[in-house]
Amino acid sequence: MVTIPITKRGAEKLKTELHRLKTKDRPEVINAIAEARAQGDLSENAEYDAAKDRQGFIEGRIKEVEGKLSAAQIIDPTTLDADGKVVFGATVELEEEDSGEKVTYQIVGEDEADLKQGLINISSPIARALIGKEEGDTAAVQAPGGVKHYEIIAVKYA
Repeated sequence: MVTIPITKRGAEKLKTELHRLKTKDRPEVINAIAEARAQGDLSENAEYDAAKDRQGFIEGRIKEVEGKLSAAQIIDPTTLDADGKVVFGATVELEEEDSGEKVTYQIVGEDEADLKQGLINISSPIARALIGKEEGDTAAVQAPGGVKHYEIIAVKYA
């Protein structure tokens, strides 16, 4: 079975979503289906169809989240000791060599990625270019506008 790397924070986020789906969303949609059934003829009942579609989505998402959690390899970045190398879970401060612009990213799993919060997917081009490098190294990243070069300013495990 293939394991999926995920940070401790990401795993907690998935567990919270699963709990909400099972304890709030599922009962709500079951009640909506019951109410729609009570209205009579199901063949022309749009509310019933919508509730059944929503139920299908919720059940599918529950299975997906449970599958991800069962295959998850939970990594706590604070316990990492990678001798200053960029690894999954590391927070990396970069400086773009041409513009001097500084950015900070944490390398996380697919479900946690959110560029606005500085969380980048482990399989993104920039993360792949950074993995294995250390402070002072330069990483070349193929971006839509061409190749960008980033100098690694700092690597933290927080």
